[in-house]
This record gives sequence, structure tokens and C-alpha cells, in this order.
Amino acid sequence: MRSLASIVLGFEALLLALVTPVMISVADVEPGTAVPVCVGLALLAIVAAGLLRSQVGYIIGSVIQVAAVGLGFVVPVMFLLGLAFAAFWVMAIVLGRRIEEAKRLNDPNLSQAG
Repeated sequence: MRSLASIVLGFEALLLALVTPVMISVADVEPGTAVPVCVGLALLAIVAAGLLRSQVGYIIGSVIQVAAVGLGFVVPVMFLLGLAFAAFWVMAIVLGRRIEEAKRLNDPNLSQAG
């Protein structure tokens, strides 16, 4: 589950960083606002990916999904992109849990330890 979630957060960090010039040039947001918000969210996504060993990483990752969708109020295409990444996030968690469960059922050493 952790590897799928970290991939989603990594690509989302790139997206959030690339939204910065769009906010400045298309949405006429001041650079002093756009840079800290977008780059801050991108860095937070990277930090969350590093924290996925604990529940805190998943909580921060979920907050990032909400923030990415919320950027749609400034840059409307972010409604679509934010929802897409939120769907990837949910799918990474759901499919990751299924994969971990299947591994646990198929490996006798893992099922005895858990």
C-alpha cells in the first residue's frame, strides 16, 4: 500500500509545483501567494510520502487531496485534476490493502507473524 500511495504523492507533488506558474499567469494570483501555497503543498506531499510508514503520512496525504481539489476555486482545471488524484489516492489505499492481504494469505510466514 505504501509504495502505491508514495507514487501518487510523488506525481501529485510535480502537479502542484507546475500549478504555480498557471496560478500566476492565468489566474492572476500574486507570486507571493502562489509560490508558497503550491510549492508548500508540493513539499508537503513529498514529506507525506516519507511519512507513509505511519498513519500520519496517510492523514497528511488525505489533506493534500482536499487542498488540491480546493485549488479548483482558483484554477478551475484543478477540480478535475484534484479529483483525479484523489481517486488515485483512494485506489492506492484500497488496492494496496488488497495486495497486502493477498500476500499475507499466500505466505505462511507472514500469516503466522500477523
